[in-house]
Amino acid sequence: MTPPRHAAGAGRQDDPHDPQAYEGAGTFEAAVDGLADPLNDPLPGHHGPTAVPHRQQAPHGPQSPQQAPSEWYDPEGYERDWYGHQEPVPRAPAEPALPADEKVEPRTEVLWRIDPADEAAREPEPLSGDDEHESAEEPGGHDGVPPVSAVSPVPATGGRAERRRAAKGRGRRRSAPPPGPGTGAAGTDGAPAKPMTRMEARRAAKAAKDSPAVVISRGVGELFITLGVLMLLFVTYQLWWTNVRADQIAGKETHKIQDGWAKGATKPEAFEPGQGFAIIHIPKLDVVTPIAEGTSKDKVLDRGMVGHYSEEPLRTAMPEDKQGNFALAGHRNTHGEPFRYINRLSPGDPIVVETQDAYYTYEMTSVLSQTSPSNVSVIGPVPPQSGFTKPGRYITLTTCTPEFTSTYRLIVWGKMVDERPRSKGKPDVLVG
Repeated sequence: MTPPRHAAGAGRQDDPHDPQAYEGAGTFEAAVDGLADPLNDPLPGHHGPTAVPHRQQAPHGPQSPQQAPSEWYDPEGYERDWYGHQEPVPRAPAEPALPADEKVEPRTEVLWRIDPADEAAREPEPLSGDDEHESAEEPGGHDGVPPVSAVSPVPATGGRAERRRAAKGRGRRRSAPPPGPGTGAAGTDGAPAKPMTRMEARRAAKAAKDSPAVVISRGVGELFITLGVLMLLFVTYQLWWTNVRADQIAGKETHKIQDGWAKGATKPEAFEPGQGFAIIHIPKLDVVTPIAEGTSKDKVLDRGMVGHYSEEPLRTAMPEDKQGNFALAGHRNTHGEPFRYINRLSPGDPIVVETQDAYYTYEMTSVLSQTSPSNVSVIGPVPPQSGFTKPGRYITLTTCTPEFTSTYRLIVWGKMVDERPRSKGKPDVLVG
């Protein structure tokens, strides 16, 4: 026989499996009021007007409204044990119920605010090895949460486990900076460092000095750099500046000779050493250079001019002589280098010597690519290696070889083929 059903609102409240146990007016609120939420109620069993709605399912089995929960949690006591006195922050009043169709944003609760005076009064706690590792990797504290002194108040939006981790992270302390040069012995009192004694200062100064090996190596390096710079300047001077200066001097000497001819200056019986008296033209090489008396290096050759062998025992003939060898010398490199490319002359190329009275035209006949500087026979009246067999009117050009050295001599010979007075004008090889 089925037992009679209880009337509405009169179900057995002590039977949680009875569907009619909570149908009576006020029974559901009384049952919910019997539960304690340790995250919202600081004291179990007490529910004021700020109590939050039900968050947990009712445990299976009967539970009276006065029964204490299985777990008790005191946030204020927890924080007080860890950080000392904290000023509790008043909670916001319960929000009014919203319509069912309106979206509800997550609630943010303010747990506490730490008193700055208490924070400053606390002594720094030494960190363990794990704490130091965490502080080095994450300057903000555990799990990347900034320290308590940087965040106040702290909003909490997660569950219990997340709030515990946040509270633990806020309990970390930043590692103290190492003592600097301006701190005291402990590095934290801000007092100036202890001054060094005279002996300590001498030792520090001696340690700061370079060792003798370093000083020697530095001096040798600077010496090599200086020598390199000087060598570079010398090469620039020899290969470039000497040519510039020699061309300037030779050009002035050429104009001086031509001006003297134009004025009808009297021709001396003998020219002074270093005095210009003629101009040599080598059309193939585009050479126009004054000829001076003598082969002095300082007075003639280094000034960009061509020198005439006129001193005994190497005295040679003049162009106007009816027989003889007109021998000349000139630089192949540097100082104007008028004879640099005479090795390019071929038999038949013209060489013209211009004097005050006439133009003397020679044709190149032979070349001696290398001979000893002591071989003076190359400028004789009839040079033995020139191919000439009898006396005549010859010209000899001498210069150094190989280039940029003076080890040997390069010789070029030619013979006169035309003598033209100045009154008849320039020869055809110069006009074209």
